[in-house]
Amino acid sequence: MLWWRIPEAAFLLSVCACVTLAYEDDIEIQYTDYYNEITDGETPAPTPSSTPCNSPDLTKWDKIFSMMENSQMRENMLLQYVDDIVKVEMGTLRGELRRFIAEYERSCGAAVETAGRRMVLQLENHLRETLELLKLSDLTSAVGNFNHMEAQIQQLLSAEHTQTSRLAKLESSCLSSRSAGAGFGLNGKNGLHLQEVTPGEVALDEVLAAMKAVKAELDEELKSSRQRRLPAGCEMALLFPVRSRRIYTAVIPDVPLSLSAFTVCMWVKPTSVFNKTVLFSYGHRRNPSEIQLLLAQTSAVFTVGEEASQVEARSVVSPGQWIHLCGAWSSEQGLATLWVGGKKMASNPGMAKGHSLPEGGSLQLGQERNGCCPLSPTSGSGVAGFEGSFDPKLAFAGKMTGVNMWDTVLSEEEISQLAAQRGQGCQQRGSVVAWGVTEIVPHGGAQFIY
Repeated sequence: MLWWRIPEAAFLLSVCACVTLAYEDDIEIQYTDYYNEITDGETPAPTPSSTPCNSPDLTKWDKIFSMMENSQMRENMLLQYVDDIVKVEMGTLRGELRRFIAEYERSCGAAVETAGRRMVLQLENHLRETLELLKLSDLTSAVGNFNHMEAQIQQLLSAEHTQTSRLAKLESSCLSSRSAGAGFGLNGKNGLHLQEVTPGEVALDEVLAAMKAVKAELDEELKSSRQRRLPAGCEMALLFPVRSRRIYTAVIPDVPLSLSAFTVCMWVKPTSVFNKTVLFSYGHRRNPSEIQLLLAQTSAVFTVGEEASQVEARSVVSPGQWIHLCGAWSSEQGLATLWVGGKKMASNPGMAKGHSLPEGGSLQLGQERNGCCPLSPTSGSGVAGFEGSFDPKLAFAGKMTGVNMWDTVLSEEEISQLAAQRGQGCQQRGSVVAWGVTEIVPHGGAQFIY
């Protein structure tokens, strides 16, 4: 029995020895791997170690949300920083602009106001001189001096335009800086407000209003002067002051009026128009209405041979306005045409075809011969007894100029040149009646004006 125990004891001793050796080797390894340089005599305090977090792994959605939160926070911080910078810079800019405006506003406004007042005074002086000339001149002298007056008015208008342009440039140069900073004052949520109107701007508005009033007055005066001016370069005109049976003008043609074609043209400015107002009339005892150019209310009428056969242009006449009329007729074609203002307004292809104007008749302006004409050598007119045969209801009242008559039918281009109000139509003379050359005798109160 004892011998059986001896091997068991030996086995246990060997096992213990092996365990002891294994423990010593483990301690040496741990000492070699975790060697700490600790001086003798110092006992370091143990460092508590936190228990590792045993939280589960983050999902991809958790990571995305975390990134978004971080991004939003950084954006808010950046916006706050930018807002602070803008506020500081805007405050600085506002202060600079206010100092600039305070420094230059008074000098600029005073310059604009002074220049504006000086220009207004100059324009008022020119206008006063022109109006004095117009008031001191009567109708005849006004017509004679119109070119000089018109030149003065044109100079005045040119000066007004020049001063307006200079004032606009001055306004732009003085107010451009203020307009650049007009909206940088901080006020309210948006931080913007408009600058108040300065005294310089008020003065500028007053100057512009005064200049506009002067321009309107000049336009009215120029319009009135043009109405007094004779058209087409004419230097004289016939004036029929009132409607009367004694006021007319006799025309003595250079050649007999035995014609198979003709064109008659004239400028007229009626004072008033009625049912029938005679402008040009040629006739004899058998037919006092061989040729008639007349007005009927606002219409122009042209007849040849018989009054029943006529050419009419409606709504072409305005009292107080110059108008150019031409009537043309050809016996071969029997075509009569009426022109108003250089434009063909009406025609009649069947008027007095094959007819020929008889000679020996009488030609009048502003009246017509009505047939029963008792001869009276002492009547005092170019054609005896005419005063007693005129009808005052047919008489013309107004002005007439540029009366010409040709023995041919003029072309459209030639009539257009005659009708140019600012042209030189009066320089063209007719072959039968030539304005300024043919003898024209006024009677009664009719007279030439220049």
